[in-house]
Amino acid sequence: MSEKHIIGRDAKIDFVDLATDVPAKIDTGADGSAVWASDIFVDEDGTLHFKLFGEGSPYYTGKEITTKDYSVVLTKSASGDVVMKYRTKLSIRLKGRRIKANFGLSDRSTHNYPVLIGRKTLHGKFLVDVTQKTETAKDIKKVTPKGLNEKMRKNPHEFYKEHYLKENGAK
Repeated sequence: MSEKHIIGRDAKIDFVDLATDVPAKIDTGADGSAVWASDIFVDEDGTLHFKLFGEGSPYYTGKEITTKDYSVVLTKSASGDVVMKYRTKLSIRLKGRRIKANFGLSDRSTHNYPVLIGRKTLHGKFLVDVTQKTETAKDIKKVTPKGLNEKMRKNPHEFYKEHYLKENGAK
C-alpha cells in the first residue's frame, strides 16, 4: 500500500498540460469529481468537444479539448434536480501525485470553486483533514451578492417570483 498524503478541504491542482494552480474544493460528500467546462458538444463523428473553464475564468485558455473516451451520467444537484453530464478522464496533479480521474463537465461559473474533487478520486490516495485549508480559500469569490438575503426578507414572495421562478424557467 502506498503512502497516503494528507490534504485539506481545498487544494490547488494542475490539469496536466492544460492549467496550473487551479483551486479545487475537496468534497468527501460527493462521489465524483467535476470541473467547470464550456462549449460542450458532440459532433457528428461522436467526438466530445469542450473547453476547460469559461471566458470569465482566470484559468480559461480557449483551448478546445476533444475525446472519444467519454460517458454520460445522471446526477442529482443539491437542489434535487436531475441533470445529464458528460464525463471524461483528465490527468491532474494533486499534492505532487499525478492522477487520471473521471470528471463531470458542467457550468461551475456560479460555484466558489471551479473544480470539485470527490471520494472516487481521493480513495486510497489521500486522507482529508478538514481543519486544513490553502491560502487560496481566502481568495475564492463568494457567490451570494451582498444584500441578497436582506432583499429576500423584505418581500419573500416578490423575491421568489423575480429570482427563483425566472432562473428555473417557470412563468
